[in-house]
Amino acid sequence: MPYLSLTTWSLHRELGPLNWTYWDEAQKSQQTRVEEQPENITLLELPFELARQNFRSLEVCHFHFPSTEPEYLHQLKEAFELSGITFHCLLVDYGDISNEDSYRRNSDIEFIKKWIDVAAIVGAKSVRVIAGEANPGNKTALELAKQGFRQLGEYAQPKGVRVVTENFKQLASTKENCLELLNFSKGEIGLTVDFGNFLPEHKYHSIETLMSYAESVHAKANYDKEGYIDSEEYKRSLDLVGNSDYNGPITLVYDGPGNLWDGINRIKTVVEQYCNKEIRTKL
Repeated sequence: MPYLSLTTWSLHRELGPLNWTYWDEAQKSQQTRVEEQPENITLLELPFELARQNFRSLEVCHFHFPSTEPEYLHQLKEAFELSGITFHCLLVDYGDISNEDSYRRNSDIEFIKKWIDVAAIVGAKSVRVIAGEANPGNKTALELAKQGFRQLGEYAQPKGVRVVTENFKQLASTKENCLELLNFSKGEIGLTVDFGNFLPEHKYHSIETLMSYAESVHAKANYDKEGYIDSEEYKRSLDLVGNSDYNGPITLVYDGPGNLWDGINRIKTVVEQYCNKEIRTKL
């Protein structure tokens, strides 16, 4: 049955500096911009806190890693192992494997490979890779993304890491493009389904269509200015998960105002119902 998971993005104002990656066109390379944030809990401490709160897995954004030195990565792996929390996915939040500039595209693929190496060291089950920034109608970009995923899948597989993508950014923002990428890969890449990234008029049908492929669900809710969720709308999306055969993590995504833990707990109260087998069978 589905189980509770969290993304570090839900704690983006709690985990210390955000190390954003961006492409510097002048230098033709990836650069890092640091956004200062308070560190009220460390990434090494987080798995233990999640275990205390009855979560079972965590997804970590690449910009939340304070270090990629081997010593730190082994410490992080140990934290997951000792806490009993699964490192479900390393979310690489940068990269355009469909970019028409071959130098940029190949450089980004090599950048992502380095994060696949990190995932292998820390014991992450998978790495989420963005399909691309191009308009979803750009067929050339879609073909480039397919070839990029093939390269990355071939690189990751011997390391025991699964490459997944998500309906995130423009190119994979439609169910049609998600399906084309998945069908081309013939099972070599997986999919994360995010509630928040489809156009509203296509949202529910898209979620329903893609749930049979989902290896992770990013359960993102709609909020008011005080950070309170639209429970009716949220449950409509969650019902599509509950009515499927999905048995993976339901990863809570809160990026609203106010105290982040309070926001997480508000959506957790709703999602927990869908992680209870007895309730789920009644949906």
